[in-house]
Amino acid sequence: MPAKPYDLLIFDWDGTLSDSAQLIVSTMQQAISGLSLAPREDGQIRELIGLGLADGMGRLYPEMDTPTLLALLENFRRNWMKSAGTAPAEAPLFHAADSVLQALHAQGFALGIATGKSRAGLKRSLAVHSHIRPLFASTRTADETANKPDPLMLSEILAELGVPAERALMIGDTEYDAEMARAIGMPMLGVACGVHDAGRIRAAKAVAVIDSVADLPRWLSAGG
Repeated sequence: MPAKPYDLLIFDWDGTLSDSAQLIVSTMQQAISGLSLAPREDGQIRELIGLGLADGMGRLYPEMDTPTLLALLENFRRNWMKSAGTAPAEAPLFHAADSVLQALHAQGFALGIATGKSRAGLKRSLAVHSHIRPLFASTRTADETANKPDPLMLSEILAELGVPAERALMIGDTEYDAEMARAIGMPMLGVACGVHDAGRIRAAKAVAVIDSVADLPRWLSAGG
């Protein structure tokens, strides 16, 4: 058997493992309407998926005080959940993502997550997709470390697991994922199923772009 090209595979969540872009956009539009904020186009919201909430809201509403806006959003969310009597909807995983993760784990790859979600948000997602939760050796979220494209969350995962940057691969759907990996000399593989198009991810110096995580085992077996 040929040697594995990487020891550690680090995944973004939204747009990479989870088919969540439309749900995120529609949820944000509900909040914008419910809070009577200035309207924003779907494309403006979609563009910011992958960033942490504070950074994304700061870019979406630069004219507003971000902490105040975040407090309004959290209050809206709490009131909506109370009135609806249910937890927020959770997006499905992309086709074959769960079986691919299980197969890669069985082959001896260490798996991680580096996401713009909050820790609470990732915890909710992994509670719904509980069958894949034990597969991940390390996870980092935007609210507990620096936000993408700062590479700190990747550096922390590498340090925790004792893996050098060149032996790890970041897999994501945005230029933010590519930029943070490039900053510490880590290769990045793009997926074209999420927020940013393949050309944009390539321009950010991804080593390649595949259609989705379903194609990852074949790409790795070809030598990465």
